[in-house]
Amino acid sequence: ALSTCPTLVEEGVAPRHVDLRPFILSGSDRVRIVPGGLTRVAMKEGSLVVNSSQGGGTKDTWVLDA
Repeated sequence: ALSTCPTLVEEGVAPRHVDLRPFILSGSDRVRIVPGGLTRVAMKEGSLVVNSSQGGGTKDTWVLDA
């Protein structure tokens, strides 16, 4: 099952199914976690399709330092 998140759509803000793609950079001597990621979102209400080739969309994801 996918999580839902408030999402800005044409009608306003509505819940949509999402999944998160975090990014990690690995070098020869260290690993860095990127402070953000890509959220894939189902654009249609009730849909579980989040990949863009089948009608899903994407949203930037920002992680704020606490």
